[in-house]
Amino acid sequence: MPVHVEVTKATAPGFFNSPGWEALWTECVEAMRTPDGAVVNTFADLEGQFVSCYEAALGKPVWTLGPLCLSNRDVEAMASRGDTSLDGVRLQSAVAAWLDTKDTDSVVFVSFGSLARKLPKQLFEVGHGLEDSGRPFLWVVKEAEVSAAVPEVQEWLGALEARTAGRGLVVRGWAPQLAILSHRAVGGFVTHCGWNSLLESVAHGVPVVTWPHFADQFLNERLVVDVLGVGVPVGVTAPVMMFDDENVAVARGDIVRAVSALMGEGEEADERRRKAKEYGEKAHVAMAKGGSSYENLTQLIESFRQCGGRKG
Repeated sequence: MPVHVEVTKATAPGFFNSPGWEALWTECVEAMRTPDGAVVNTFADLEGQFVSCYEAALGKPVWTLGPLCLSNRDVEAMASRGDTSLDGVRLQSAVAAWLDTKDTDSVVFVSFGSLARKLPKQLFEVGHGLEDSGRPFLWVVKEAEVSAAVPEVQEWLGALEARTAGRGLVVRGWAPQLAILSHRAVGGFVTHCGWNSLLESVAHGVPVVTWPHFADQFLNERLVVDVLGVGVPVGVTAPVMMFDDENVAVARGDIVRAVSALMGEGEEADERRRKAKEYGEKAHVAMAKGGSSYENLTQLIESFRQCGGRKG
């Protein structure tokens, strides 16, 4: 490997250390033996050294075509991705209007993807941590996390919103993530380290606080923290167990520390922001005409034509 990265035994397998997932992992590995190559949502300036290693190990071409989130840069398309309903459009407008009132790079965006669910004890720690950080925040909370089945959460969340009115915005349910990350006011992203979310953050030049939960997320954390230098780890050391409300993986103090490091001043924070902006610029270059991902797509299409010609 071209760089030295360390992961623990507990985090390396991620999802696949749970009963029943080994079979899925085996199927994935076996499936890679039959195709003519691999198409990957990344770009050369982000992971070129690792793509080369993967290509050598696979013995087949690997085409990097990303970041795919930049394939459609229309503002309305980014805002409506995932929800084109009337309520969704209203939410997008409300979020954009709130962000417009904030200073550039001042808001920390908090979202944990579609799978990771915070149960009450952990949810409370997240909220208190954001409140105690003193930073403007936009926090996406899943509908399932504030359902009628847990009225104490609804009551607590309402009180948090009242205490942080003007500084914080809590969005219940879906949120226009791409539009949020591309807004000039967003200066940091607390993320579960899902690949799509990380790539969207990189593509828009936003540094991150890493909070991995399972699967590939711990390896993704190592990439952005140790290799790219655009992340601050919140301090998780083991995969989260689904629906475990007895243990709190991350305390409010950890959140305050990580958010303060990410959004604060000083050489390290400035360097993270500089690198994040640089990778964002490189991502746009990769997708533009003549860029690495653009050229790879051209080569991929040509390989399809050649295969079709041979079969014909």
